[in-house]
Amino acid sequence: MKLKDALGNRKFVVTSEVQTPLGDDSPEQLVDRLKRIRGRVDGVSVSDVDLEGVVGDSIHTCELLQRSRFNAIYQTTTRDKNRIQLQKDLALAHQSGIENLLVFTEDYRITGDSVQEQMFFHVDAGKLSSVLQHIRDGRAIDGEKLPEPIDFTLGSGIESLWGKKVPKQGMEGMETLKLMGAGYFLTTPIFDLEQFEKFMRQIKVLDVPVIAEVLLLRNAAMARFINRHFKPGLVPEWVIQKLDNAPDKQKASIELFGDLARGLKEICSGLHIITLGGEDKLQPYLDAANLR
Repeated sequence: MKLKDALGNRKFVVTSEVQTPLGDDSPEQLVDRLKRIRGRVDGVSVSDVDLEGVVGDSIHTCELLQRSRFNAIYQTTTRDKNRIQLQKDLALAHQSGIENLLVFTEDYRITGDSVQEQMFFHVDAGKLSSVLQHIRDGRAIDGEKLPEPIDFTLGSGIESLWGKKVPKQGMEGMETLKLMGAGYFLTTPIFDLEQFEKFMRQIKVLDVPVIAEVLLLRNAAMARFINRHFKPGLVPEWVIQKLDNAPDKQKASIELFGDLARGLKEICSGLHIITLGGEDKLQPYLDAANLR
């Protein structure tokens, strides 16, 4: 089933995310590691990677996923791309048979010079809207006619404030994304179900499916690394302590995921698993949460 159909049928959607391989790892090896969960996820997003000038070919990885009967999701950012580059990338993705697009300003970008500052997860809506409007009409941004119209099932990253009052600017931003054609929103990582439920009640009026992001934390060291390098306090201390004190780290990790996934089934439209390099270890996590 296509991702668009799964969302339209209001089933509980399960997606995951991988990074475009660099170095010795190959896209073929990555896709091979995912084959054991084929049929159990509704989509796999492939993020752009630019490490010290070395750029991964995420569109090629998406192509390989499509050939292996996965719903590939081309994940890109808008912050550092002008309209010409964005149009070029989307046209190439379309030519490669990719039907799903997930857009952020920039993944896990920290504003300012300090890791203590706020993480943002928003889309440059004006730039993206301009490009999408043109290519959906079969026109390039310079007015030239394209061989055919281009459209995607569009997902957009949003900041889930975990129970705090959503500011007017935030609601307006999500309304803009809905008008732009966003078929679903993807949140920042979720840990507290009660707070997330409060957030969901506030944005229910938008009537857009929400997929909650879940980090697959395999040990306490991984959790501390995330707090140290991405956002302080992102992983709650109680989660770190559970992983730290458990005699069986894998069992504790799977229990955390399973409890969270079962709770999310009652609150939102799906979950998006960030494997943090553990795509070959997904199967027991899906089993624990009874995810197909």
